Formats: sequence, structure tokens, C-alpha cells
Amino acid sequence: MFKKTLLIAALLSPSLLALAHEYDAGELHIEHPWSRAMPPVAPTAAAYFVIHNKGAEADRLLSASTPHAGKAELHEHVHADGLMKMQHVPAVDIPAGAEVRFEPMGYHVMLFNLQQQAQVGERFPLTLIFEKAGEVQVDVAVEQDAPAPAESHGAHAGHGAAGDHAEHPHH
Repeated sequence: MFKKTLLIAALLSPSLLALAHEYDAGELHIEHPWSRAMPPVAPTAAAYFVIHNKGAEADRLLSASTPHAGKAELHEHVHADGLMKMQHVPAVDIPAGAEVRFEPMGYHVMLFNLQQQAQVGERFPLTLIFEKAGEVQVDVAVEQDAPAPAESHGAHAGHGAAGDHAEHPHH
């Protein structure tokens, strides 16, 4: 009976699954770390998540690391001379009472020198290092494509895997 009740609850509340993939560090709340599955020969990957700062003080994401890659860097996509370019950033400010989205075509954690590409359904650890909150380890879920945020379901439906990371292998 308990299993049946649990199954019904899970079916009625898909958001219960998302709750298991969120992390708190002081006043910071990190939501759904994920990475898009890449071809096995791709030398890089990227990790995405949303950081909510529920506190009255700003914080900064200083760096990231993972045993999954030789190097992890904070990057952002910027428009320059009519082109979208990816560039390294030394840190990302997390304003008080705000959220910062790490998403395709925006901020992301770039992973270089991968030992091997993770497959859909796998997870790998990622440590985020904040100026005030310190180190926070999260598990990055590898997915086929970007998860649709609950509040704007389908808003990014036009973004395909081909365009989002086309320039990353050239780093």
C-alpha cells in the first residue's frame, strides 16, 4: 500500500523530483544543476544551474571544480561585433535578493579536458566556490536537452543542441 501511495504522489507531483536536486548554502539556493549530453569525442562540456540569493548581502561565485574534468572555468556568452562569443569571467556577482541563471547562451561553467563524456541519466559532482558561502558541492544531472523552467515552460523550445555549444570545441 505504501508503494502505491508513493507512486501516486510522485505522479501527481512531478515537482517532488525537482526538490531532490536543489542545494542550500547559507542564504544561497542552487537549483537543478544540469549538463547537456555531448558526443563521446567532444573535449568539453558545460554545466548550468540557477543561484537564488535569499539574503540581504551580495555574494560572488569565484570558481568551480570537478574531478570529472581537468579544468573548470566560469564563462559567459557575449555579443561582440555582431557575433556571439564565449569568454572567461573571473567571478560572477550574486546580488542580494536576486537570482543569477547559468544557462545556454549565458553564464555557464565550462569543463575542459574531460576524462570521458557523461551519458544521459548520469550525474557528476561539481564544487562551486563562493566568496561568502564557501564551497558547495552539487550533483550535475546529464540531460538530453535543456529542462524547461516550470514558470516558463517551453520558452526555450527553439534552442537546439547544435547552436548552443558549437564554438566550445574550439577552445
